[in-house]
Amino acid sequence: MTNAAKPLVITQGDPAGIGPEIIAKAFRDAPVLLCGCFVAGDVATMRRATRCIADGAHTVDLPVAQIEHAQEALRMPPRCVPVLQLPDIPGEVPIGQISEAGGRAAAHSVLWATRAALRGEVAGMCTAPLHKEALALAGVEFPGHTELLQAEAAAHAGVTVAEMPVRMMLANDELRTVLVSIHVSLRDAIAAVTRENVLQTLRITHVALLAALGRAPRIGVAGLNPHAGEGGLFGREELDIIQPAVAQAQSEGIDARGPFAPDTVFMRARHAPDHPGEFDAVVAMYHDQGLIPVKYLGVEQGVNVTLGLPLVRTSPDHGTAFDIAGKGIADARSFIEAIKVAKRLSVTAH
Repeated sequence: MTNAAKPLVITQGDPAGIGPEIIAKAFRDAPVLLCGCFVAGDVATMRRATRCIADGAHTVDLPVAQIEHAQEALRMPPRCVPVLQLPDIPGEVPIGQISEAGGRAAAHSVLWATRAALRGEVAGMCTAPLHKEALALAGVEFPGHTELLQAEAAAHAGVTVAEMPVRMMLANDELRTVLVSIHVSLRDAIAAVTRENVLQTLRITHVALLAALGRAPRIGVAGLNPHAGEGGLFGREELDIIQPAVAQAQSEGIDARGPFAPDTVFMRARHAPDHPGEFDAVVAMYHDQGLIPVKYLGVEQGVNVTLGLPLVRTSPDHGTAFDIAGKGIADARSFIEAIKVAKRLSVTAH
């Protein structure tokens, strides 16, 4: 069965956050796009979310239908939210509060969806936000989605986590960035800038974007230090680590250039109406270096894509937003973009 004939699974995220309500808004506001999608989670939680987004301006009926099998989602009408009720998942939890139950519910949904994707039962997955502290309270040893997905994929393939390297890409219509390291301290992130890690990031980025774009991507590489080290005056990482990694990538046929000054390379890569970008993606040396430029362009447009996995996974570019959860005001645009990207990638992946 091709991916085009398979449903796309959505994880409900932490039930105390905005995940369930942005999912509900997506089914309401983008009904054609959401056809063939279903939620792996809790029916009562999703019904609460549909009530939370109901107001005078939106009177569209949004039923929540419990399904028994993923394939049933392909037969559901528009503006109906199919939910596969997961056994033993915590139900409704207090909105806006960090809790063990919320973390456990989020993890349960992610694990089910990941395993279904690895078995080939779904075309891909789009994950609603979870909360890292709640995840830790639930006893989950991984700090976030990316690490959890990596561990599950490695176990499924029968390899070590080190043999299943993955990278985070954050993207919108104007800019793509791929990170050498993800959720670690800044001190540990600097230590993670090794020749092998940079080269591995370039390889993963090249393979992923080659499939997505249908051509070899142009990859710009950010330096670690101010002015990319200024020839060694502000640090030697560019000369001793990053530059040799770029040279090795080039010898393998990868169109990589750099390292460039971190404070200008993202502007050079940005695709604007009057300024086509020089690069299709920028490899950034650590989390905030790469994510701040994309998020500054608009959180509502950003999509998180995990590269290197044997499955398609996207997510919106924001967190659980406990402070506004349950008020029905959360913006679903980033989530809708994430669904679009997941559907597009699931077609090119197979």
